[in-house]
Amino acid sequence: MKSFLYPKLNPPSFTWVRPEQGAVVSKVHEWIQPLTDVPAPEKNNVDFVVVGVPLSRSSISASGASEFPDAFRRAWKGFTTYNLDEDVDLSERIAVDAGDVPMHVTDIRRCHENIIEASAALHQHFESAKVCAIGGDHSITAMMVKGLHQAKPAEKIGILQFDTHFDLRDMTDNGPSNGTPMRNLIESGVVKGSNMYNIGLHGFFNTKDLKQYADEQGVNYISLRNARKKGIEETVRQCLAELETKVDAIYLTVDMDVLDIAYAPGVPASTPGGMTTVELLEGVLAAARHPKVNAMDIVCLDPLKDTQVQPTVKLGTHVFLTFLTGVMLR
Repeated sequence: MKSFLYPKLNPPSFTWVRPEQGAVVSKVHEWIQPLTDVPAPEKNNVDFVVVGVPLSRSSISASGASEFPDAFRRAWKGFTTYNLDEDVDLSERIAVDAGDVPMHVTDIRRCHENIIEASAALHQHFESAKVCAIGGDHSITAMMVKGLHQAKPAEKIGILQFDTHFDLRDMTDNGPSNGTPMRNLIESGVVKGSNMYNIGLHGFFNTKDLKQYADEQGVNYISLRNARKKGIEETVRQCLAELETKVDAIYLTVDMDVLDIAYAPGVPASTPGGMTTVELLEGVLAAARHPKVNAMDIVCLDPLKDTQVQPTVKLGTHVFLTFLTGVMLR
C-alpha cells in the first residue's frame, strides 16, 4: 500500500513485523509505525515523523550515506523505547515512518527538487510534528529547510549545526553538494548567515577563505576547543538563547563528521580531534529541549564504511532517539 503522500514519498523498502494489538511495546522497531498503518483520523496527532533521504551522489568524497536510512531502520531492533538516564518512555508518543524521498539515478538536481517537495508536504500534512530526516549527505539539509520554508513561508528559520566544517564552499565551483548547504541557504535567501550557529569546527579541515566568508555573512561559529572550555551543553544553550530572539523556528542539523574519527569509523570525513560520543549526545539533548527546535536531520553516515558491529549506525540511531527524548523533556 502506498502512503497517502505518494508519489512525493516511497514507502520504506522494508517494515518490521508489528506486535499484536494490545501487546506491550518496548522496542523501537515495535513502536515506530509505517505511515500506511496509521488510521487517517490519527494523522493529525502524530508527534514524530521519520523520513529517509537516501542521497549521496552529491557528496564531494565517495560516500555510501544513501544506505543509512535502511541501516538506521534495521538498527531499531537493538534499542528500547525507554531512556534510563532521563526516565522517559518514547512509546508514550506517536511516531511514524513516512518512507523515503524518491531519488533519480543520475539527476542530482531532480533529487534535490524531490527533497524540497517532500519536505514541504510533510511539514504541511504534519504541521505540529517534529520531522526527522535521515540522510544522505549534507546537501539534503538545504533542501529540507527550503521545503520547510515553502510550507511555512511566514516563519523565519534559524540553523543549529554540529559540524567539523563550515559547509560554505562556493556554489559556482561545487554546486549544491555536501560542502555547500549553508551557503546555498544564504544565497537563496532562505536563512540569514546571522541566524546560523555552527558548533564543532576544529583542526585543519577548513580553508581561511571559508572563515572570511562566514565573517562577512555574520555566521556564528564556536570552535570545538572553545565549546569544550565552556561545556558543550552550556554552549548549545547560549547559542539557542541568542537564536530564539531572532527566529520563529530552529532546524537542527547533525553532521556525523563532527565526531572524532575514533568514534565514527562509518563517517567518510571524520577527523582527529572531533567530538566524543558523550559530547554529541549531550549537545543534541540540550538542543532538542528547546521549544523552537522543530525539525532535524542526521547526515554523512556511511554504513558501508562502518565496522562489522556497526558502531556508527548505532550511534546515529542513538542521536535520533536522544533528540526525541529531548523533545519529550520540554
